[in-house]
Amino acid sequence: MDEQRLAYFKYPIGKVTIPKPITSSHIREWISVLEDFPDQLVKLVIDFSEKQLDTPYRPEGWTVRQVVHHLSDSHFNAYIRFKMALTEVKPIIKPYYEDRWAALRDSKKAPIELSLNTLSSLHAKWVYFLKELSANELQHTFIHPTTHKETSLAETIGYYAWHCVHHYAHINNLKTRMKW
Repeated sequence: MDEQRLAYFKYPIGKVTIPKPITSSHIREWISVLEDFPDQLVKLVIDFSEKQLDTPYRPEGWTVRQVVHHLSDSHFNAYIRFKMALTEVKPIIKPYYEDRWAALRDSKKAPIELSLNTLSSLHAKWVYFLKELSANELQHTFIHPTTHKETSLAETIGYYAWHCVHHYAHINNLKTRMKW
């Protein structure tokens, strides 16, 4: 597979770009994405067969099942990072090896309903929490220990809205290519 095609499979909506400055309109739009995502994901994957769930979305990529479980794992980590940023001063977050998590048996074999239900509950609580944040609280930051980058909660909301659409596109593009 040529590099351009592989890049499209990896980043079907492009890499994340966060505008500067981030406006209240951006925040509302991103929170709306987070709010709607669990239902959209359910509608996309609920009728997939076991074989379809175990199909990689790209060569050497994760299966649909792994992507769904990854979304739950990733968004749980994000939610915790938000709490840390609001209760500590510039906390250094705990990174995790998402590729190793995706290789664990639960990510490879567990029913997707476990993560779909988790995402629905988590996003409902997360969105409630996000809608209550003040402009000052949105500027709270955390630090990634590998990159040493300080990231605001406002930026992180944008990243996770992108993350939802990014992985939705992986699955939807596979569905379209395979004519499911």
